[in-house]
Amino acid sequence: VQLQASGGGSAQAGESLRLSCEVFGSPNIYSLMSWYRQRPGKERELVADITYRGVIDYADAVKGRFFIDRDNAKNEASLQMSDLKPEDTAVYYCNAGYAGGGEKVLGVWGQGTLVTVSS
Repeated sequence: VQLQASGGGSAQAGESLRLSCEVFGSPNIYSLMSWYRQRPGKERELVADITYRGVIDYADAVKGRFFIDRDNAKNEASLQMSDLKPEDTAVYYCNAGYAGGGEKVLGVWGQGTLVTVSS
């Protein structure tokens, strides 16, 4: 199973970018799709996740600016990032995992895609 993330790049503050994550090599639909990021000098942190049924969680830092979505038929997830800020500069990773019974379990990681936001 492989996850292919795409859509990173450079943006000016206030602009938008859209990240996509496609799952290859698995007939299964992962019940949890997540986006994490690792900012320079920081640990990897959750940006947003979405369950198979569409239950979403966002990090406080991105609420109202970032929107996660998924296409279960295509086994894909996306992250629409608007009103970008320099502090959003990071390597963004997608993860395909599992959610159920109140638990979230991370699974397969994608390779990461760099987002650079300049002021």
